[in-house]
Amino acid sequence: MNRPHASIKFFAGRESKYIAEKIVKKFGTELGKSTVLEFSDGEFQPSFDETVRGKHVFIIQSTFMPTENLIELLLMIDAAKRASAYKVVAVIPYFGFARQDRKDKPRVSIGAKLMADMLQAAGVDRVMTMDLHADQIQGFFNVPVDHIFASTIFVPYIKSLNLDNLVIASPDMGGSKRANAYSKFLGTPMVISHKSREKANVIGEMTVIGDVKNKNVIILDDMIDTAGTITKAADIMMEKGAISVRAVVSHPVLSGPAYDRIKDSALTEVIVSDSIPIRKDCKKIKVISIADVFADTIDKVYNLKSISSNFIV
Repeated sequence: MNRPHASIKFFAGRESKYIAEKIVKKFGTELGKSTVLEFSDGEFQPSFDETVRGKHVFIIQSTFMPTENLIELLLMIDAAKRASAYKVVAVIPYFGFARQDRKDKPRVSIGAKLMADMLQAAGVDRVMTMDLHADQIQGFFNVPVDHIFASTIFVPYIKSLNLDNLVIASPDMGGSKRANAYSKFLGTPMVISHKSREKANVIGEMTVIGDVKNKNVIILDDMIDTAGTITKAADIMMEKGAISVRAVVSHPVLSGPAYDRIKDSALTEVIVSDSIPIRKDCKKIKVISIADVFADTIDKVYNLKSISSNFIV
């Protein structure tokens, strides 16, 4: 039997209200009232404008443009704990700093671990997120982490395209596990793009391992930032005889020249979730909402039900 939702309250950071409003609408409730006091030097202080005492408080905030939104999330978690909330759950559709999941060169931080430590220090009781850049980030937390997969929304869309000679592609070796899971589920071949980086966000050389001739290719990735990797992979695959190339990407970071690169590339379409808002119009970008998935997961977690049925791939 479901527990009454009266003991749940939802709040959102300023930059994530667009997705929070969709989630709470699917959940059948409304966002709680909160305000942010801004000081002239850029400091800010979030506050709840209604009681949260004894409540399950869900704070929805993606940490894109990571520092500002992360600090706001931390302050909101701390405010909820100090206001005697029973449980505080951070709903983070896009988890920023996730690329810093290991020491890949000397004298650097493991940023994702630090983010986990900060969230726990603020008092979070549970974290919900989607398509982490690296699965092991879940192990950085000492609280439960619900790791949702965007395949729940992407697989039905891929099937609806009814593409013949479909091939699933990974834009790099790191994404091969995700691409392999999709290819097995859909019963299609898989190819891999092998790249070398000159530095962060700059691609050196790239080659495609596998046959894409006369194939409809779908490139899978967890995020698209400057769009250099995916657009270059798409161009190479078209040169090698692909019929079409699409990209399916969980988090549309889309910084710098990303929009122009997508517009000028060989990509037919870029399918993304709304974990991060699209800042510019681009006819090639299609957004599929994750609101249903998060609303359903929140409901199941709150009512102590299994969420494994939410995972397709």
